[in-house]
Amino acid sequence: METTLRGVGVSHGVAIGEVRHMGTAVLEPPAKQIAAEEAEREQARARQAVDAVAADLVARGNLAGGEAQAVLEAQSLMAQDPELMADVDRRITGGSTAERAVYDAFAAYRELLTAAGEYLAGRVADLDDVRNRIVARLLGVPMPGVPDSDEPYVLVARDLAPADTALLDPALVLGFVTEEGGPTSHSAILARALGVPAVVALPGAVDLAEGVLVAVDGSTGDVFVNPGEETKTRLEAAAAARVAALSSVSGPGATADGHMVPLLANVGGPADVPAAVEAGAEGVGLFRTEFLFLDDSKNAPSEKKQVEAYRQVLEAFPEGRVVVRVLDAGADKPLDFLTPSDEPNPALGVRGLRTLLDHPEILRTQLTALAKAAEGLPVRLEVMAPMVADRADAKAFADACREAGLTAKYGAMVEIPSAALRARSILSEVEFLSLGTNDLAQYTFAADRQVGAVSRLQDPWQPALLDLVALSAEAAKAEGKSCGVCGEAASDPLLACVLTGLGVTSLSMGAASIPYVRATLAQYTLEQCERAAVAARATDSAEEARAAAQAVLSGE
Repeated sequence: METTLRGVGVSHGVAIGEVRHMGTAVLEPPAKQIAAEEAEREQARARQAVDAVAADLVARGNLAGGEAQAVLEAQSLMAQDPELMADVDRRITGGSTAERAVYDAFAAYRELLTAAGEYLAGRVADLDDVRNRIVARLLGVPMPGVPDSDEPYVLVARDLAPADTALLDPALVLGFVTEEGGPTSHSAILARALGVPAVVALPGAVDLAEGVLVAVDGSTGDVFVNPGEETKTRLEAAAAARVAALSSVSGPGATADGHMVPLLANVGGPADVPAAVEAGAEGVGLFRTEFLFLDDSKNAPSEKKQVEAYRQVLEAFPEGRVVVRVLDAGADKPLDFLTPSDEPNPALGVRGLRTLLDHPEILRTQLTALAKAAEGLPVRLEVMAPMVADRADAKAFADACREAGLTAKYGAMVEIPSAALRARSILSEVEFLSLGTNDLAQYTFAADRQVGAVSRLQDPWQPALLDLVALSAEAAKAEGKSCGVCGEAASDPLLACVLTGLGVTSLSMGAASIPYVRATLAQYTLEQCERAAVAARATDSAEEARAAAQAVLSGE
């Protein structure tokens, strides 16, 4: 009998196939004691396993590129954490085997993260994945991960580690469903980049029987178990209609009545540029520069290395707009040479612009490198600061840009509610705003983007979040300046129409989402988008907001 489950759709498309579950987690190693003379050998085994896993994570990142590369390099650093390794050595000296020492050391660190507040608790899944990989290597058992299969399937898991998601083969993995995660979790972002239909935060997902047929609608979040022929036909027809719509529209982003809405790409480095160009991106709305700094957590990259990387991206859009976000370090992107290690809640501490203002030499080098990278190019370079809280922050960043001799527009990201509430004040110091809806939702609702239990509060359709977007857009319009969105909200085609109706002047997203957004915007006039935005803001929940906007745009 057909049944319908509802999760959160995070990547467009329809997948119909049999369920295959992720490989089981590594079993707990036995608490076997070793003789004192074996300790040195066991310590060497542990270090070899850790180094091998760290190298494998980096290699996977290099293959995947972009978002995945930064995430996996951060996991590699986690595997080699000096304090963790010192704890492993101590436990082996005390009589534990290498695998048991790793298991227990990671368990202790896991407890610290879990108790350190939701932001760090959200990194527990990444830590568990690193532990499982090291222990599996030491035990000589298969690595936990994506199942082997000769036939295409729908992957089901409690959550997907970035190392697994990054290298999914779309030819075999038709789509995936997870019980944990949210619309802005690592797995969701990587799914969109891969173009794999995905549903996250689905209660009871891991209870789906191995081999049962499911139909996954990554647009609506619906998962149909044992779907009937009528359901399969309807879903396939809807998917085909979406694909047909994509090919019917090309060129710059615009509404049906010609209101221009530039569609830009979010990129994590030069490796993401080809996909952005192929998707018809009109430029880059968010160039994340962290990838350069994650190569070596103990030292900042040289000015020369930065110039080379930045120029590769700038040259790809000779007549376009490229918005560069300066280093956003701290919280889930710690760097040994920058971020304090003893903060009780790093998400609310020294991160983003605060970190750079504490280390002005790092900011100065980056801004100087950007200035040199743009020399002689016709590109419209814009540079923005993350985690701007008020006018003082905005002024400090603008002053730093001027002192570095940077010829570009200076902007501020709106990721903290105070920045939205005082947007006009901030715009007296900078020339544009860019809304990072992922962090803005996180700080507005006190809801970590990695915690599935609070995923409903991370839904970008939340009316309170739309209110903050509207405040920012209205302030920018009053000042005669621009206000874009570079968070994951821009990748939802229906929400893109609402954001346009709220007054947002550009939309930036993963390259795979650009055709969907372009095709959807082209179906509606600016006036329809504005009415949809009013209807969405008049509701009291994300579900009601989405339904209200849909009703307006469908003419119901």
